Amino acid sequence: MQQGTQPNPTGILVPVLVGATASGKTSLAVRLAQRLTADDRPAEIVNADAMLIYRGMDIGTAKPSVAERGGVRHHLIDILDVTQTASVAEFQARARDAIADCRRRGVVPVVVGGSALYVRAVVDRFEFPGTDPVVRGRLEDELARIGPEALHRRLGEVDPPAAATIEPGNGRRIVRALEVIELTGTAYAARLPEHTYALDGVVQIGLDVPRPVLDQRIADRVQQMWSAGFVDEVRRLERAGLRDGVTASRGLGYRQILDFLDGMITEAEARDRTIAATRRFARRQDGWFRKDPRISWFDPDDDRLVDAVAALLARPERSDG
Repeated sequence: MQQGTQPNPTGILVPVLVGATASGKTSLAVRLAQRLTADDRPAEIVNADAMLIYRGMDIGTAKPSVAERGGVRHHLIDILDVTQTASVAEFQARARDAIADCRRRGVVPVVVGGSALYVRAVVDRFEFPGTDPVVRGRLEDELARIGPEALHRRLGEVDPPAAATIEPGNGRRIVRALEVIELTGTAYAARLPEHTYALDGVVQIGLDVPRPVLDQRIADRVQQMWSAGFVDEVRRLERAGLRDGVTASRGLGYRQILDFLDGMITEAEARDRTIAATRRFARRQDGWFRKDPRISWFDPDDDRLVDAVAALLARPERSDG
């Protein structure tokens, strides 16, 4: 449904930190919240990452530990089991409720996430097309029969821009895109709304990392995940029903390790494929965020970054599109 503008009688701004995976969003969010709180502007963090909502998916999602959260309250982390599935519409409602709750309590809600779709669903006027059980059922049957890669190739033929934004292994999103195309007769990518905020007071901050630097950060992060016990985490989650989770089982690294556990690839191949898939995902993230002219970009390695962002938030801002 079409969402109207969420009122903001408190005048509290909503900083939204975006950027590719491994760009440093999580660390910046914590440091910014701590800085705002120290400046008598209490702040809390609202997660806008689709995978951090799952309990137990810690290492592979780079979920901040309790210590890494630095005493800052986080919303929308560890709220679902891996067997559950949250739609973008449900996530939108939860995130907007969290933001409204923060504002009512006089708290700055620092939103942080790397998925352009989820971030835009939270902050923009975002319409969700309806669904048809017959069409959805037929596509899900095809997904089970021929696999997500084949359906992704079909999506690439009818809507290349949509295919470029969806991982070939993400069957749920591929089915949804094909369903919307069939029901509306228009491209799925074309259904994305104009850059018009649904929330007052949004200030978007992007982290700009050169591609070679980001590629190395991703490789280092994946290596660290493996050293921290990523494979054992997937084994534990498998016993908890990970394979039954439509969304969780398709997370970057998780599906590669499941392939390793099935004997389809070696562990080294699983690690290398995770690095490659994450790099591709990061390129798509950056490409989609770059299309949004409302984002102010910063160097995450700048020692004055928190000062610069805090100063940006101190200025009067309007976010009417």
